[in-house]
Amino acid sequence: MTALRYVYAVCRPFRSALQAQLTGVAGAPPKQLTHHGLVAVVSTVPETDFAEAPLRAHLEDLDWLTVTARAHQQVIDALTAVTTPLPLRLGTVFRDDSGVRSMMEAREEDFRRVLDRLQGRVEWGVKVYVETEPTEAAEPSEPGPPEHGAGSGRDYLRRRRLQTRAHEDVWQRAAEFAGRLHETLSAFAEDARLHAPQSATLSGASGQNVLNAAYLVPRADSEEFVELVDREKDDAPGIRVELTGPWAAYSFTGEFAEEPEVER
Repeated sequence: MTALRYVYAVCRPFRSALQAQLTGVAGAPPKQLTHHGLVAVVSTVPETDFAEAPLRAHLEDLDWLTVTARAHQQVIDALTAVTTPLPLRLGTVFRDDSGVRSMMEAREEDFRRVLDRLQGRVEWGVKVYVETEPTEAAEPSEPGPPEHGAGSGRDYLRRRRLQTRAHEDVWQRAAEFAGRLHETLSAFAEDARLHAPQSATLSGASGQNVLNAAYLVPRADSEEFVELVDREKDDAPGIRVELTGPWAAYSFTGEFAEEPEVER
């Protein structure tokens, strides 16, 4: 069986050892491939799964994609603990070491530029959810006249108006809070990115996502950033703030990486 080269990330040489038992995609341990003072972190994968045609088919298989994305992310997380990686797209595969080196040489200037910008920095994710919403008024199971006279119809309509108004108030407060939080965190961070709100169906998170943002923060300032988020979320009754990280700076690598769709 022919083995291809799966590339996780490009980084500068680092001295710290990766975890001894670390495995990546298809269960193979990652290794370092050095070229012109840059390091590509790679592992071998079978051609039967990762050649162009089978890989394209696998990317339509949600179960396979989830397992592969988690293995990819596991290697990126291990690298983030010891260096500043520039993650590459999920499913970046080459025929052999020579192909990887050719890619590195062709994009060397871009790699160095982005690595210079990201050096010593990590990404923190912040999401804001509307946690509570007004309880919907009970509705009759079938349409029909009010059961308790003319006043019941008016009472029902009044309850519906109050419910609608309360629903709008919840969303307005959440939107205003999310805007203030993003402004505060953006002023602290070196850079920020706003992503589209996540679907509750896909993410499995409770509540409605009203802010999905990423912040580029010097690693040395991470503790202060976490404390800032904690202080701000104390003033948000009925609104849930979720902080994740530190991660490799997926949101700030331009065209090189797309964050794997995997729960983190």
